[in-house]
Amino acid sequence: MSWHPQYRSSKFRHVYGKAASKEKCYDCVPITRNVHDNHFCAVNPHFIAVVTECAGGGAFLVIPIHQTGKLDPHYPKICGHKGNVLDIKWNPFNDFVIASCSEDATVKIWDIPKHLLTRNITSPKKELLGHVRRVGLIEWHPTANNILFSSGYDYKIMIWNLDTKDAVISNPVKILDAHKDVVLSMSFNTDGSLLATACRDRKIRLIDPRAGTVLQEASYKSHKVNKVLFLGNVKKLFSTGTSQWNNRQIALWDQNDLSVPLLEEDLDGSSGLLFPFYDSDTHMLYVVGKGDGNIRYYEISPEKPYLNYLMEYHSHLPQKGIGMMPKRGLEVSSCEIFRFYKLIPTKSLIEPISMIVPRRSESYQEDIYPLTTGAQPALTAQEWLNGVNKGPLLVSLRPGSGDVTSLPQFLEPEPLMKTTDQSQHQRRGGRMPLEDMQKPSEIEDRRKHLKMEEKLPKNEQMCLSNGFDLFECPSPKTENELLQMFYRQQEEIRRLRELVNQRDVQIKQLELELRNLCTDTGSY
Repeated sequence: MSWHPQYRSSKFRHVYGKAASKEKCYDCVPITRNVHDNHFCAVNPHFIAVVTECAGGGAFLVIPIHQTGKLDPHYPKICGHKGNVLDIKWNPFNDFVIASCSEDATVKIWDIPKHLLTRNITSPKKELLGHVRRVGLIEWHPTANNILFSSGYDYKIMIWNLDTKDAVISNPVKILDAHKDVVLSMSFNTDGSLLATACRDRKIRLIDPRAGTVLQEASYKSHKVNKVLFLGNVKKLFSTGTSQWNNRQIALWDQNDLSVPLLEEDLDGSSGLLFPFYDSDTHMLYVVGKGDGNIRYYEISPEKPYLNYLMEYHSHLPQKGIGMMPKRGLEVSSCEIFRFYKLIPTKSLIEPISMIVPRRSESYQEDIYPLTTGAQPALTAQEWLNGVNKGPLLVSLRPGSGDVTSLPQFLEPEPLMKTTDQSQHQRRGGRMPLEDMQKPSEIEDRRKHLKMEEKLPKNEQMCLSNGFDLFECPSPKTENELLQMFYRQQEEIRRLRELVNQRDVQIKQLELELRNLCTDTGSY
């Protein structure tokens, strides 16, 4: 019988939630009273958008992110819909473009001016007409530019290409007609090649969006699913819903086998919906309850028990909706790894909640901020429609590092190759140790090259780069080889820095011993 330790080592074990002070909240915001099960809030580093009440149609507010405090009751709205607004989403590659869908069966794309709003915006940039009943969900593609998915109460998911000059688009590029009831949730995998959906018929479906085919279907009767979420590149799905006894429940699924969940757990007997959020950089999963003030958070591991409970943020103020700040908008100086924007309609308040890793050092913590998804698309709309798959372009959150400071993260189409798994592990955990990336024979060859480099004259050392012979090691020919070479060079630089630091310490020790020796000789 093997012994399992009661505590596991994790740098995120002591993460805590910190609510913003009153002056950093958004007060007097008329939050919508709609009972639709959506977030009703969308956030990016420049703006926070909130669905609001409006007479004679639907509207939402767009507030500059730094404009905290009391909101002017006459603050301008975006109010071009004829019915209640049900969902809003910012374009991940343009912080000044937002999409909205409504009960009037339309999807509208809006341009938000960079200056402060002075009047209501009623004319959208584009209008998408295709659904015959109200549209409840919209999702932007995670890597392709100007690709938008919409789901309506006509049981259809429509794919729109916004790379056209037409102000009104009536023909979607693809219609997914695989559902027999209302779609409650949509989620993409990292490169956007797969779409997971949760439907009111209690089934989870894994769909190839370009082919329109259902690859997997879960019809597990004891779990009534409401929301489904892809967990990065760990080939797993997470869902929230209710059990047979109407308890709030969470479940974890294998992407390749949706017949039975890997894990199933009842949380409590509350009736509110559970919204899941996943941070692929830290492998942390957040479960936010609608109608209560709690935020549970877990850490995902690739092996059993898969889901490791960390802690729970408690608040006596219930949330109606929730918004999430992208990683590029966080305060890295305070070790903030996630930020929620909590909608509290009883107080007309939006309260930011920061999830913080307690660290004493004020310097940049590279181990909790690996390269993360940036604001540049990896593909054009047409490239994705033609069948190309690429992972998101990564950026560093280090202050002063510039906009795009990393190589693009390329993912192979399904099924994933072994080299892709290595690159995924590198992105999840920062950098992979060089010994883990190479076979023992390759490690031995590298050490021999390093010994040869020390013996060679300076003019011959120019042929060696980071322990690799440029003439023996050909230039990378594929994207995965390029990415592996990049990480090898980063690891070699880190190793050389450590070697230099060790040499500096040895020099200081020798100087101290020499000084002590001179002092002892002088005393005699």
